[in-house]
Amino acid sequence: MIKPVENQKGIALIELLVAIALTAIISTAAAMAIHQVITIVPRNNDQNTAINQVRNANHWLNFDIQSATPGSINTTGPNFLSLEQLEWESVSGNWTTHTVDYSLENMAGSSLKVLRRCYDSETVTLIAQYIDPANTNCSWNSAEKVLTVTITAQVGTRTETRTFEVKPRPD
Repeated sequence: MIKPVENQKGIALIELLVAIALTAIISTAAAMAIHQVITIVPRNNDQNTAINQVRNANHWLNFDIQSATPGSINTTGPNFLSLEQLEWESVSGNWTTHTVDYSLENMAGSSLKVLRRCYDSETVTLIAQYIDPANTNCSWNSAEKVLTVTITAQVGTRTETRTFEVKPRPD
């Protein structure tokens, strides 16, 4: 049989209160970290997705507009943007005209749109998703030969808008 130690006492009330306070502080910190993971991370992911959609649209539009024939840029047709590019065919020794059309098309189950690029009526490429058509536009200034493009992407509650100006190659 184990013999009890003399003068052994239980824990003091103050020790118990300190232990409860430390447990509460640790629990609060853990709850705040879980809240951050549950709410802030998805919101930041939505923001990054919106930024990437706008950047991708900016990249493709800049590429095509800079190599476009200035007189061929059309922002009033059925497409979001239409333009023509000249390419030198080294085999035939002639210039070939290529048509590039950008269109905003419905996104399934949403009021948002997708931006597609069609090259010579054959190759269709998805350029960007989650495009807000109410805040997306382009306009051609024929006097200054500058195309101003505004692209807005909306993912969840996060929105990203970029406006940029592009000059096509000289005539």
